[in-house]
Amino acid sequence: MNAPDRLQGLPSGVSAPATGAVPAAADIAVDVRRASVVYPSADAPVRALHEVDLAIAQGEFVSLIGPSGCGKTTLLRVIADLEPITAGEVLVNGMTPREARLARAYGYVFQAPALFPWRTVLANVMLPLQIQGRAKAEAEAIAREQLARVSLTGFERKYPWQLSGGMQQRVSIARALGFEPKLLMMDEPFGALDEITRDRLNEQLQQLWQRERRTVVFVTHSIAEAVYLSTRIVVMSPRPGRILKVIPSTLPDARTLDLRDSPEFMALAHEVREGLAAGHGADDES
Repeated sequence: MNAPDRLQGLPSGVSAPATGAVPAAADIAVDVRRASVVYPSADAPVRALHEVDLAIAQGEFVSLIGPSGCGKTTLLRVIADLEPITAGEVLVNGMTPREARLARAYGYVFQAPALFPWRTVLANVMLPLQIQGRAKAEAEAIAREQLARVSLTGFERKYPWQLSGGMQQRVSIARALGFEPKLLMMDEPFGALDEITRDRLNEQLQQLWQRERRTVVFVTHSIAEAVYLSTRIVVMSPRPGRILKVIPSTLPDARTLDLRDSPEFMALAHEVREGLAAGHGADDES
């Protein structure tokens, strides 16, 4: 994907920033420009990402999908300042990833809930707020509000080991939302869950996005999940990770799980599947 195409499929009214300019905060949440990540190795360097160009508008739900090892999580971690880039530039709300991290401008949900088993659900959600220096009463009020947002009112005094896997992941989401971030990054948060639980959490996450319109960058291996949740789907190639195709959703804004049986859903899923297959074919030929 060429640099001018990194805004492919953006919602109408959002235009590309001039080359080298800081994108307008009102329009662009994440701007990745020719970003590459190379890991040193004893025999040959490992190219995890190669000249990735991508812009994500405020309020979008963008899913990154591709085969294992294609750099989806690496790209997410680059945006979150958890991985350095070897070349290129990344801006998050007009700041460097490090500045955005220090400003607590985003929330991050990992593949595993990573909750402290000796702390209650409420105490787990309160912890980062207390580390920020919030008063205990304020932190508790915020934590209770976030737990209500993910339908966990009544479970505040439970411990993580007393919850199902899906409920634990909802606690993680509540914890990430406690900062009131404009940007939420999620790294395969439902990948280890059974299909029924995953469907339910997909629906709850979609409803949460509908209510609050936070910018979401979501990593997944599931075509159905990407199509159901996203305003745009970014298809990535096998290593070195490149963006092969950006597919804007044609689905209605408000969605239910029944939508997955519609011709529009199936057509989008087919387009994503074809993009992934084309990426494998290009890799085989190289």
